[in-house]
Amino acid sequence: MPFRRMGRPGLIGLAARTAVVAGTASAVSGGMARRQQGKAQDQYEQQQYEAQQQQAQIDAAAQQAVSQQQAAMGVAAQQQAAAAAPAAAAATAPAGGTDLVAELQKLAALKEQGILSDDEFAAAKAKLLG
Repeated sequence: MPFRRMGRPGLIGLAARTAVVAGTASAVSGGMARRQQGKAQDQYEQQQYEAQQQQAQIDAAAQQAVSQQQAAMGVAAQQQAAAAAPAAAAATAPAGGTDLVAELQKLAALKEQGILSDDEFAAAKAKLLG
């Protein structure tokens, strides 16, 4: 029958127990380190993704602002042109109005002289007014 010793373990038993504890500790420590590193990597990737999304939103907003500014400049140019057109028309209206009246008077005089018939006078008058 083998002799079994009771009490404290011997030197080999103590070394074996220490190796098991140390191995378990390093395995747990390595696992924890890998897990923490994985979490840190995931967090980093998430932050990078969010930064890309924010940059995309900023780029889209900038593009929209540029488009709106260009549209506003186009509208402003159209408004300036529209404001200039009535002013130009107002400047030429009295002259054009005077010419129109003068032309109508000439047509009426030609009709009274018998040079133009009623139909010709009506056609010329419609042409001037239309």
